[in-house]
Amino acid sequence: MNLDGLGGYTRARLLLPLPMSRPPLDLSRVRALVFDVDGTLADTDDHLVQQLAQALDAIPGISGRRAEKLARRVVMGAETPVNTAYGLLDKLGLDDEFSRIKGAVSRAKDRLEEIRQQREEGETTRNLEAADRIPHEMVPGVQTMLHTLAEHYPISTVSTGHQDRVNEFLGHYGVRKLLRTVVTAETTPRMKPYPDPIEYAAEAMGVPPEHVLVIGDTTVDMEAATSAGAQAIGVLCGFGTEDELRATGAQLILETTSDVLAVLLPQDDPLHGETAVPHEKERAA
Repeated sequence: MNLDGLGGYTRARLLLPLPMSRPPLDLSRVRALVFDVDGTLADTDDHLVQQLAQALDAIPGISGRRAEKLARRVVMGAETPVNTAYGLLDKLGLDDEFSRIKGAVSRAKDRLEEIRQQREEGETTRNLEAADRIPHEMVPGVQTMLHTLAEHYPISTVSTGHQDRVNEFLGHYGVRKLLRTVVTAETTPRMKPYPDPIEYAAEAMGVPPEHVLVIGDTTVDMEAATSAGAQAIGVLCGFGTEDELRATGAQLILETTSDVLAVLLPQDDPLHGETAVPHEKERAA
């Protein structure tokens, strides 16, 4: 595979090998950028996983890493994650195998009810609301990345969250002013995985959808990009796995969102092509 178009961005660093059946990312087509919010710019997904895992941890047989794995899969696949998680615990409480631990299940359900009460009515997708009352952070390196990219590309975001809340999150971190448009649940009749939000953002940025590069962490981000005729990068800092993201349209997989800078503007990348995610040896050091 010819990687010259990626400015020296090598497979040994950030780039994970691409299946031969899917064309590689064509940087010459990229004239505008669209970022997902939850799991891509915001760490909201991981926060709910932690909350749900803590609730599940009280149940024998689902504690520790099993609780975290189950919580992650529930949040990732749920259309309304808090309500789905609540329903899951309810089923566990009714199951004969878990009837003897009804107290633990009840406490876990109570914790999830507290989380649910902190959320606005009308959740529409797996989105975890970038402006929940539950504290959350911006994915590391994203602020600097957006400021740098905005000097070279028009940028928009596409989220299934509500407009005022998404704008509040983006404004809090000082990046709302960098964006041409913020597409939310109220903006288009249909949301991701339909192409409507990508097409809306492309029009707002004054480019055809095929010249847009979508960056997201889930399969619906990839599917929306593909259905709109845009290219897509999948990031592994959210919920999608590499296999899932590739299967639904990702032409490049990155460890985390800020690594996009090394792909698009390698000359401006302070890490000189190295991923922002530390490897195991570096973590141990």
